Amino acid sequence: MSILVLAEHDNQQLKDATLAAVTAAGALASHAGGEVHILVAGDSCRPVAEAAAKVEGVAKVLCASDPAYGHALPENVAPLVAGLMAGYDALVAPATSRGKNIAPRVAALLDVAQVSDILSVESADTFTRPIYAGNAIATVRSGDAKKVITVRGTAFAKAASGSGAAAVEEISGPGDAALSSFKGAELTASERPELTSAKIIVSGGRALGSSEAFHSTIEPLADKLGAAIGASRAAVDAGYVPNDYQVGQTGKIVAPELYVAVGISGAIQHLAGMKDSKIIVAINKDEEAPIFQVADFGLVGDLFQVVPELTAKL
Repeated sequence: MSILVLAEHDNQQLKDATLAAVTAAGALASHAGGEVHILVAGDSCRPVAEAAAKVEGVAKVLCASDPAYGHALPENVAPLVAGLMAGYDALVAPATSRGKNIAPRVAALLDVAQVSDILSVESADTFTRPIYAGNAIATVRSGDAKKVITVRGTAFAKAASGSGAAAVEEISGPGDAALSSFKGAELTASERPELTSAKIIVSGGRALGSSEAFHSTIEPLADKLGAAIGASRAAVDAGYVPNDYQVGQTGKIVAPELYVAVGISGAIQHLAGMKDSKIIVAINKDEEAPIFQVADFGLVGDLFQVVPELTAKL
């Protein structure tokens, strides 16, 4: 079984989500045999392809460098991937915004059912995936000849990088489908770690009351810990922080070594995005808050007193 992994990147660096997808693809290959290849589709993305070639377990890297793929527009990338699938038995993509945007279109073009957000590979055709916001795990079997799979990055270890020596092959595709165009992006610049790959995350909830209070309370603690900053959906909906801070079922799925939840009650959709964290610390004045049911350490108190005191002692 030959497996194609869709690389997650920004045309300069390979993202960690790709490494988790490679691990999942390797598990699939171990059950069915075959090789793992990576597709790097972008614009002037040769450095990403060379980085992908150094990932252990990868036999070949396909580099499709074209301005049409520079912003990963799914209307352009999906036909490229679907065309390549004639030589592969499975497509494995990270369950990121990009993967969720492209993989379903590939599945539709191939007329197969996608297997989404897998947590493990049980055999060549059987996988586990979360349902009901992660409160139950389903075991699913795909009968399709070609499989399209997205991978929850926090469920798989990251493949080692640096010692691989895969060949890089330049390829071309159909290019611009003229169905969509890139107009612009508003990106949040930060020197802090990326949320999905951070080892420590400090998240704030609606209890902080305002954007000013969120930043003045959460940021000093995050800076002391060298942490990324996250937020609950309620905090994002209230306008305290941009939506790329959101952790949860409708936001980003994270599994850091330490997750500090400040003023977050613990709604099911938020827990679905962070309950796999190694250590969870909850700070909330409501001792009945659901967040305490999953927390390893809980502190009941006024966050406006507790957090500054904790920050001062670090």
